[in-house]
Amino acid sequence: MRGGFRSLHRSALRRLLLLLFVALATPTAVLVWQALSEMKWEALHRHRLLAEELATRIDQAAAKLIAGEERRPFTDFSFLNVVGSGGSANLLQRSSLAAWPPVAPIAGTLGYFQIDAAGRFSTPYLPPDHERAARYGLSAQESEQRLALSLRIHHILRQNRLVAASPVAAQEGRALEPEAAAPTMPKAAAPARSKSERSPEPETALVQSQAAFDRLASAPKRSQQRSVAVPSQGIARLEELKLEQPFADADAPQASSREKLATGAGAAASRVRKERGQLPDPVVDLADEAGDWPSRIPVRSFESELDRYRFSRLEDGHFVLFRNVWRDGQRYIQGILLAQQPFLQGLAGGLFQPSLLALMSDLMVAYQGDLQQLFGSGERYDYLSSREMQGTLLYRTALSAPFDDIDLLFSVRQLPPGAGSGVIIWSAALLFVVLCGGLLMLYRLGLSQIELARQQQEFVSAVSHELKTPLTSIRMYGEMLMKGWVEEQRRERYYRYIFDEGERLSRLIENVLRFARMDRGEQRLELVEYRFGGLLEEIRPKLAAQAEQAGYTLRLSCEEQAQGALLRVDADALTQVLINLVDNALKFSVGCARREVELGCRSLDRDRLRLWVRDYGPGVPRDQRRKIFAMFYRSEDEMTRETRGTGIGLALVERLMRAMHGSVGVVERDPGAEFQLDLQRR
Repeated sequence: MRGGFRSLHRSALRRLLLLLFVALATPTAVLVWQALSEMKWEALHRHRLLAEELATRIDQAAAKLIAGEERRPFTDFSFLNVVGSGGSANLLQRSSLAAWPPVAPIAGTLGYFQIDAAGRFSTPYLPPDHERAARYGLSAQESEQRLALSLRIHHILRQNRLVAASPVAAQEGRALEPEAAAPTMPKAAAPARSKSERSPEPETALVQSQAAFDRLASAPKRSQQRSVAVPSQGIARLEELKLEQPFADADAPQASSREKLATGAGAAASRVRKERGQLPDPVVDLADEAGDWPSRIPVRSFESELDRYRFSRLEDGHFVLFRNVWRDGQRYIQGILLAQQPFLQGLAGGLFQPSLLALMSDLMVAYQGDLQQLFGSGERYDYLSSREMQGTLLYRTALSAPFDDIDLLFSVRQLPPGAGSGVIIWSAALLFVVLCGGLLMLYRLGLSQIELARQQQEFVSAVSHELKTPLTSIRMYGEMLMKGWVEEQRRERYYRYIFDEGERLSRLIENVLRFARMDRGEQRLELVEYRFGGLLEEIRPKLAAQAEQAGYTLRLSCEEQAQGALLRVDADALTQVLINLVDNALKFSVGCARREVELGCRSLDRDRLRLWVRDYGPGVPRDQRRKIFAMFYRSEDEMTRETRGTGIGLALVERLMRAMHGSVGVVERDPGAEFQLDLQRR
């Protein structure tokens, strides 16, 4: 492995690890993406089922409302009803629709109305003779409010050309405005009392009323007007929204369902319900001039046939529900006028907005292709939500007749994470972190091995240099002395040189051997208690001789209190540490003006003693102060370095100090550097 790292460079290692990352990350990313895609479609399908279920609930609620209205009898659209049957048992009571304030089961209801065979407009909110409203138990304020509501309904229908203006009101210059609240009823607004007034209106009024409703009922569906440019009466046309449809076959069953509903609506429109009813005879006044009610109320019994309700939108945007009723061979129209926004809110928004579906989708309600209202929630999911499918059509369907022109469209706003997607995302993130962390560790390990291999090569080169040079000199001087080529006065100097080089080689070999033993874990220090003063006296001569051989002076600066401290150390190891530090100071102080090395000690506190070795050389650069204690580290290149050494001296110092439960560090001095040793006191 190390042989492989020797031939590997940083750039090659980066390329190798990058290739490994791509090889591992690509299939993992594909698997995670595939799993998330499957969950995305699963979540989309699940929410589509929720949308289908909610649309069914909306349709059922609408059908229930229509069923309740279709059960309403013909007589409910009159102010007064008859209770009982025949004779004096006949009693008058207000219709259920005449209650005040008005209460309607269908949201957005503005009011009920009726158009008779002559095209005359009436509502169940006004009594037959509004000018004598007090006879019916109505206060003046309530009477005015009822009149205002009736006028408002009449005004909306007249604006949409469904009823004719009252000729009497036109002659008197009175306009039927929705906000009008006249204190008294216009003469033509109340039912006519004379026989001539009860005669049918002119044919033009009939055409302008019942015929107008016929046109509403027979108007072609917007989907059948593709070739006709019809202006939109809603917020927008559905074609303009360009909703994406993720389910290719989603429209086929919905289209057939719509056709089925339309067919069912046409068949249902031909079916009628028969019922018998009775109302007060309109020929007889219910109160005489004195204001007394007759003892016997004449009633008229009849049989009526009621058609199904039909639904349409008026030109001004209001909706209308109306049905045909046949009585005595004459046709009546009874209907409900609806405000668009409240009606759609009650029909669809009230069920959609509280649902979970509103958190991720919008509900669009359209009438004949025109978007009428948009329901959505302001809440948002967390960052795991996907907005990739925003605007996708989730589900589309039409309501049952008579609301079959109303479409419900659910579109995706943001897709919530599917079940288990959070686990996949977090697992993928964890796997990515582990992969990146593992590759980073491999990269750092590889770099360290490359650096170690380089340092080992430099170490071998340094050891070779450190051994070869002194051995060559020793061999040369020894040969000269052996053959007698040296003069007597120079022999002592040669002997001293041979001795000094031998000592240096001994220290070098001892450092290498001790470091190798510690690297293999074979070095075991024997920690013995010493008084520091005595131990220092044993070590000092060796350090002084080492400094003198290099032409330097060793200066001792130690506190008396520190000399009396008890230390538990290995004497040989501490000696080796100080020798290495002094040797390092001598090597890096060559050429300095102050040829001195300082050895000092002092007590930091009751538990620690500090030794230091200081030189007066150039010091240690800040960026190398942590690196110099690394194995084989040298601040100079082997080809250009000017100092001796193998790069293991300071590394050995750091390991020996740790083995003696101490520490070593270096600080900058001016000039020079100071290596500090902290030892624990006994």
